[in-house]
Amino acid sequence: MTTAYGFTEYGGPDTQSYFDVTLPPPGAGQLLVSVRAAGVNPADWKVRAGTRKDTVPVTLPAVLGREVSGVVIGVGPRVTEFEVGDEVFGATATGFGGYAASTLLNVSSAAHKPPTVSWADAAVLTVAAGTAYDALHDLGLKPGATLLLLGAGGGVGRSTTALAVSRGIDVIGVASESKRTAIEGAGARWVASGDAFAGEVSALSPGGVDAVFDLVGGDTLTRGAELARPDAPILSIADPLAASRLGGGGVERRRTTAVFTEVAALVADGTLDPSVAGRYPFSRAGEALAAVEDGHSAGKVVIEFG
Repeated sequence: MTTAYGFTEYGGPDTQSYFDVTLPPPGAGQLLVSVRAAGVNPADWKVRAGTRKDTVPVTLPAVLGREVSGVVIGVGPRVTEFEVGDEVFGATATGFGGYAASTLLNVSSAAHKPPTVSWADAAVLTVAAGTAYDALHDLGLKPGATLLLLGAGGGVGRSTTALAVSRGIDVIGVASESKRTAIEGAGARWVASGDAFAGEVSALSPGGVDAVFDLVGGDTLTRGAELARPDAPILSIADPLAASRLGGGGVERRRTTAVFTEVAALVADGTLDPSVAGRYPFSRAGEALAAVEDGHSAGKVVIEFG
């Protein structure tokens, strides 16, 4: 039995509560983890609201959250890569959430936490930094290429900027004025979001951009795609279907040990800053999710245990 925070029916924040859940023993290829920190993401409240029913089926009551860091307290059959006492992070196994004192991870989606990476930083790498890493893999850009990043101010956008700049890629980041300092500080060229962004991007890259990575969707994606060179890759996590109609598609999420290990190493060597801005104890899990749902957080938000 473990204490968790989740929702009892689809709807608003009023459906959220603490409750006890019974965890099964870790199965083959699984780890039982005592959670030290859990990442909070926009997808969490969207799942609770019911907007992801077609892609994220849940059994009610459902525990919120998809990414954690913690200590291994149990290993399933045929697990050789990890042992009890290891410090790890990763994506929760299907059907299990992160806002809980203990949870289950699949070995294939877990990695060892470097000693110099904090629990909070490790907990937020799976979704934002992992998505950024996978997107850049899919785009396949070479040093010197120009990447148009739509919605550069969020968690995925900041991670994408840091990783791309470290690879010698020229990033043009479209975001609000409040995100300008962070974007330029990461080495990208900032362009204000809004009706005039297309003209400003054209002025910075007259021949067109070499790739588009969209985190916004809608008209922003459509207008951004028009700024790409012929045959330039176009990816979107906000609206993959719209991107496919524009000749692109979505990001292939790998969620593998190899990817997470590489991302953690980039944090350890200072290449990537997970930008944790909000820390909440487990007793205030609802406030943590509200900070993300209301858009009040300037960086990543984590729930911390003990």
